[in-house]
Order: sequence, then structure tokens, then C-alpha cells
Amino acid sequence: MSSPTRLISGVVAVCAGLILTTNSAFADPELYKAAKKEGQLTWYTTLIVKQAVRPIVAAFEKKYPGIKVRYSRANSSNVAIKVLSEAKANRVIGDVFDGTSNVEPLKDAGLVVKWTPKGVAAYPVEYRDPEGYWSATHLYFLTPGINTGMVSKKDMPKTFEDLLNPKWRGKMAWSLSSSTSGAAGFIGNVLISMGEQKGMDYLRKFAKQDIIPVNASARKVLDQAIGGEYPIALQIFNHHTVISSRKGAPVTWIPMEPVTNSLAAIGLIKGAPHPNAGKLLIEFMLSVEGQKVLQKANYLPALPSVPAKEPTLKPIEGGYKANVMSQKMVHRNLQRWQKIQADLFR
Repeated sequence: MSSPTRLISGVVAVCAGLILTTNSAFADPELYKAAKKEGQLTWYTTLIVKQAVRPIVAAFEKKYPGIKVRYSRANSSNVAIKVLSEAKANRVIGDVFDGTSNVEPLKDAGLVVKWTPKGVAAYPVEYRDPEGYWSATHLYFLTPGINTGMVSKKDMPKTFEDLLNPKWRGKMAWSLSSSTSGAAGFIGNVLISMGEQKGMDYLRKFAKQDIIPVNASARKVLDQAIGGEYPIALQIFNHHTVISSRKGAPVTWIPMEPVTNSLAAIGLIKGAPHPNAGKLLIEFMLSVEGQKVLQKANYLPALPSVPAKEPTLKPIEGGYKANVMSQKMVHRNLQRWQKIQADLFR
């Protein structure tokens, strides 16, 4: 199986060294002037409101007085449904949207504006649409989460082969969510990194490990592992373990290579009633200033020059390799990965 993804490498590190680290946003005065005439924008977001949305809105409105941001929070699928419904009704309310799995479907539906924000060249090519429809704002790295009270450091599995050890049979769980943070994402990563034949051979062996299916989010799976329901939670967000461990939870993450790297992307909605204000928000989100707001909120900035709050969560600082799973690749393959999960892991 040929892979449309790329391993994050030292090339990104070189790019990071070339990026300007000024705190100013990318927007030019003319864009701000046009946005100020519109006076407002509506943002459909998947970010957690208290943790990230409110700080971003506060920072944006302080930098650009005269422009108010209205927002609505939902998961990626519901954001897509909202945008599609408005377009169908010929009553577009939203200006900007983001998400981990909704950009390509909306792009296919012709509901995303082709537009290249200023400063986007500072991002690795893997983190921006080659056709110019979206840009990544932040990253997710999906790894096993380990209950450190149930598994000693020396016994922790380090590789995919380690997960085949009979001692882990019936002791690993994953989410059934239809995203990269579920069983399908784990399966996709295996097929991409090992190749079709070797990957399927591995998955058939792995299916004998009696993985516990959980019909809940990856965060919930991790919480259950922290609570002692099982020692290993698969395909969880590595930054969630850090947030929990800071609060005293017995949990850590393993950089099992290659780690799944999924992207949260942002785009401008076709027919947006406030397109200039929408563009201004996007450029702010992609600026060093906007990325630092995400950093402070415990999200993992996509801009290489802005490290995570815990730097080792990202590949370069953490010294591990990751498969960048583009939204297009996930959109085209997710149903197949889900079918493999249904067929092998009954």
C-alpha cells in the first residue's frame, strides 16, 4: 500500500528554524479595515470552549477592536452538518469552521473557500492543503496510554510487536469512534506504516488479543484506564495523559512509533456573510500569537516554532516519528478501516 503520508523528519526542524517568531499576527491593515466594516463573525469550532475558545476570542477581540466573535461548539461531524444544512437552506450564517474530519467532506461539497492565508508558508507542507482550502491550527498525537499503577515501567510495551504479548490479552481497550482516535485510526496507522500485506497479517494476530471495545470517546477510554478498568488504553491523545498526570493521575503515554498524527484544520465557509472578518480570525489563529494561545490552553500548536506546553509531546522535541494522516487520506479510507475493525475485532 503506497502511503500518501510522510514521516515527520528533520526537515520540519529546519523549517522551524527559519520561521519568524514575532508576536504580531499576519493580517495587513487593509484586511483589518474591511473586517472592521463587517464588525463580527461566526465561528463553528470543535475546540473546548472554556479551555481554548474563550481565550482565543478574548485575545483576538483585544487585538482587533470593533470585531466581535460569535461561536458555536460541536464535534467535527456536527459542525459539518451545520454548514451543509445552512448551504442547503441558502442561509449561510457561519464564516469559519474547524475540525479533524470535516474539511474534506465540506470541500467535496464545494462549501470551502480556496484562499491562502498570509504566513501559511511557515508551516510544513503536510500541515496545509496543497490546493489552498485549509490550514492546520493544531495537532493530535495518538498513542497508547498506560496506567502506571497497573504496569511497571520495565513491563510497558514499547512497540506494536510488544502488544502481541499474550499477557496483554483482554487488557487493552480502544474507542469505537469513527475517527483517527478510535480503532479505525489504529488500523489505518498499522496499514500505512507496515504496508498492506504485513499490516493485515499483524492485525489478524492482534485481533486474537481480545481488545475491549468502548463506545465512547478516546478521552473516556483513557479515564477508564486511569480508573483501573484496564491497564492500557489504545489510540488516545498523548497530551491528555500529561494533563491528567499533572493532577495526580497514575498515567503516562508511550511514543509507539510511528505515532498517529492527525490534524485539526480551519477553513473559510463559502458564502460567509463576514468573509474578511473570517479571514482575519484564521490569520490570527495561524500567527505566532494565536498559536501561543493554543499552547497555553494545553493544545499542541501546528506551527513548528511554537512548542507544546510540554515540549516532548511533539515529535521533534520528543524524539519520535509520526505518520501524518491527512484529512483527505482519512476521508478516503476511514470506512474501509472501520470494516476491517468490524470483520476482525468482533
